[in-house]
Amino acid sequence: MNMRFKAITCQVFTREMERVVSRSPHSIEIEIVPMGLHDLGVGMRPHLQERIDAADNAGFDAILLGYALCGRGTEGLRAGKTPLVLPRVHDCIGLLMGGHPTYEDYFQNHPGVYYRSPGWIEFQTPGMMLEPAFTSQKTSLGERRTLAELTAQYGEENGAYLFEQFNAFRSHYSGLTYISTAVPSDEPSRIKARAEAGKEGWAFDEIKGTLKLIQRLVDHEWDAAHFLVVAPGETIRATLGDSIVDTV
Repeated sequence: MNMRFKAITCQVFTREMERVVSRSPHSIEIEIVPMGLHDLGVGMRPHLQERIDAADNAGFDAILLGYALCGRGTEGLRAGKTPLVLPRVHDCIGLLMGGHPTYEDYFQNHPGVYYRSPGWIEFQTPGMMLEPAFTSQKTSLGERRTLAELTAQYGEENGAYLFEQFNAFRSHYSGLTYISTAVPSDEPSRIKARAEAGKEGWAFDEIKGTLKLIQRLVDHEWDAAHFLVVAPGETIRATLGDSIVDTV
């Protein structure tokens, strides 16, 4: 049975979402949300809720979220008349690695690394501060601001100082891991990721990502172990343990 879905997805998954949608047996309307929304942390919630509410009366069978828990940025999102579907992962790493257990296993054996993917590199604004992609640990200084923006707001000397401080955390990392997803932008993104690692003096590693969870999201294959289906009127909440998200 052909179904009609709305996919509201982070820009970081643009190419991956395009690929899985082209293979799906269902009709899917994609809405791409700028990746800078991550900088708001929990403040991203009202922006996503606005998009969910706008799609609620359009006759979709479900609204698919191309997001993870994202530092609790999706916690509190509420389904209107249309069910919401969210992958049970903490962040983008888990989604591109095929699930949180795979990511956790890699993380335990590779502490202190940055993560990059084609989307994070392709859609990163030139001159943008580089923060560790996919991190669920954010500080009050963890927003993405360019040097020009900071100097315009705080003056040349203060702006330069703040930009330096915002990027100081990079000294605590020792490696960069590139997650390959075999999309068209993969090769140029790999080259840039390797160059970034070289510039910082970090070890470079590459792992093969997978689109299986994103594909199952758009294919209506929502097993309870990997996806949360939020029924009309329910709200997403974060939980402890392997379930990661639940409803209330």
